[in-house]
Amino acid sequence: MTVPSVNWNYPTAIKAGPGRVKELPDWCRELGMQRPLLVTDPGLAALPMVGDTVRACRQSGLECGLFHEVKGNPTGRNVEDGVAAYQQGRHDGVIAFGGGSALDAAKAIALMVGQKRPLWDFEDIGDNYQRVNVAGMAPVVAVPTTAGTGSEVGRASVITDEAAEVKRIIFHARMLPAIVILDPELTVGLPPKITAATGMDALSHNLEAYCSPFFHPMAAGIAIEAMRMIKEYLPQAVADGADLQARQQMLVASCMGATAFQRGLGAMHALAHPLGALYDAHHGMLNAILMPYVLKANQHAVAPRLEALARYLDLPATGPGAVLDWVLRLRETVGIPHTLAEIGIDEGQAERVGRMASEDPSGGTNPIIFTADDYSQLLRASIRGNL
Repeated sequence: MTVPSVNWNYPTAIKAGPGRVKELPDWCRELGMQRPLLVTDPGLAALPMVGDTVRACRQSGLECGLFHEVKGNPTGRNVEDGVAAYQQGRHDGVIAFGGGSALDAAKAIALMVGQKRPLWDFEDIGDNYQRVNVAGMAPVVAVPTTAGTGSEVGRASVITDEAAEVKRIIFHARMLPAIVILDPELTVGLPPKITAATGMDALSHNLEAYCSPFFHPMAAGIAIEAMRMIKEYLPQAVADGADLQARQQMLVASCMGATAFQRGLGAMHALAHPLGALYDAHHGMLNAILMPYVLKANQHAVAPRLEALARYLDLPATGPGAVLDWVLRLRETVGIPHTLAEIGIDEGQAERVGRMASEDPSGGTNPIIFTADDYSQLLRASIRGNL
């Protein structure tokens, strides 16, 4: 099957199709860039795709720079260093290139290049976003290389405050990249384990958005269709990384997830954020492991919604437990561990994680408002494998 090359404008300008990264220099110029800074992570920077992209930009006449000091869970220091690189190179725009970590860091760098306040002054609390000097923000073209976070269509960045050992959400509506390139060829080399973890992250965004009690029918519709796409294409993408159709569909489903979670997230992310900050664990893998435990805890509160989802996904059964059973089967198919213990997380900080999760803004749109003790119990269950 031929993978189509298409454009659409929701929630921003999307350019989707194999080989479309070659258009990057044109889209940079469309936004007025002559000296873009490409922001990525060290692992990608060592691969040919980054060198080829920087070279293509330079050959087209753009004075493209490269910054790759971004951790798997990006930190405030990473953002500060990126801003220094931007200013030292007299850059005029940002190319966000990579997985969710690189995209989040790049968007935060683009925000901060024209600000006089420190980064944490723009945490997504109350009306802090009004402190932003919008005129000082740099334009962004986003090029995801994983299908998971959907950060390319997000209006926020999740950045670790290392001093406080907490993840903070930095928000402004103008952080949404102006142009996004979804090129499945860039994801072909992604190992099966990372393909699985990032794909399950996309599922977590859509599933939590779908289960949110917040009224947003358009986001709910996007979420339910994205979950159908993930059901069909994630196992294919894991089994055959060269399947461009599966890779393209997963990029779109990931993009849809970040659009859908305007409706809110939930307890998976409320737990994943502190665990990522304290253990420096992969965000997508955390959500993938936590998913069935949180789903079971929420199940009675969203039973009718889960029954409707089971029918839409054409699952063998349609009771409220059908979605949980599907999630468990999908995790097994794509090789996700069953417990957090399998990735090195123990119960030593269960009470602290519980307190941090109860304060995380993601929990505000969970179907049930859990207490710190509830979160600690959920964490212990996911470590021990008690469903």
